[in-house]
Amino acid sequence: MKIPHISLEQWAAFVSVIDQGSFSAAAEALNKSQSSVSYAVRRVNEGLPSPVLRLSGRKAVLTEVGEVLYRYANQLLKQARETEALAESMAKGVESEVTMALDSLLNIGAIACALEKFSRAFMHTRVRVLETTLSGTTEALLEKKADLVIGSQVPVGLMGAPLTEVQMIPVANVGHPLTENGRTIEDWELRNYRQIVIRDSGQRRQIDTGWLESEQRWTVSHFSSSITLIRAGLGFAFLPRNWVAKDIDAGELAEIKLPHSLARKVQVYLMMSDRSTAGPAARALAEELLQQSQEQYHA
Repeated sequence: MKIPHISLEQWAAFVSVIDQGSFSAAAEALNKSQSSVSYAVRRVNEGLPSPVLRLSGRKAVLTEVGEVLYRYANQLLKQARETEALAESMAKGVESEVTMALDSLLNIGAIACALEKFSRAFMHTRVRVLETTLSGTTEALLEKKADLVIGSQVPVGLMGAPLTEVQMIPVANVGHPLTENGRTIEDWELRNYRQIVIRDSGQRRQIDTGWLESEQRWTVSHFSSSITLIRAGLGFAFLPRNWVAKDIDAGELAEIKLPHSLARKVQVYLMMSDRSTAGPAARALAEELLQQSQEQYHA
């Protein structure tokens, strides 16, 4: 491996002279003597094929090459600081990655604010999201495939904190016979039309849920696929309102009107696969999710 001619300390001196505007100000910012800063910058100039600074009177001015290398040096120093911060975080027991299983009942956009706040506090911790459905969500919890799980089923012996409530509503394209003229649809009429249902992502115990009495049925793996087929007028489905609210408001999809609505509300919980061994990052993400839930509830 080829060792760089110029050290991080020398690049830092070069960047500081530009940022501070003079060698004396750079020396003060770096808590070094002016002579040591001047020497470091001279070594940068001498170690490169073309100089990065030239003197204009008493002021150091960037050359054309220096303008480019200044940007690269800033990135180099940033990466070095981040590497040291990562090492410090790992020494404190902060996880390098947190895995979260998110049941498709909840659109990931609903927790984007919490994820954004978490990313600012734990910028070196990666987040891996497993998008699951039905028993697949429970499996992720019981088999410890995820640190955090957001789903509607709390297995016996475990605890879940109420996070939010999801309303399931019957939806079809605005041109679909089930939504024409806003008329009320009898339950038996639904059986005459194709229903789009979601496949269970679980491997061990697959289950069905919702209204499944339609003679014609297509099965997809995700609500986004359901919405695409519904927009094309190829069927109807019971979908979480948080997935289709914007489409309904925009007049692209319509809620099917039922006499005794089959729409239902599903409580969604936040669970931890092992609370006793959860690291600080997993706990912090759980707190952010619960905090966002509280803020939305009181809004």
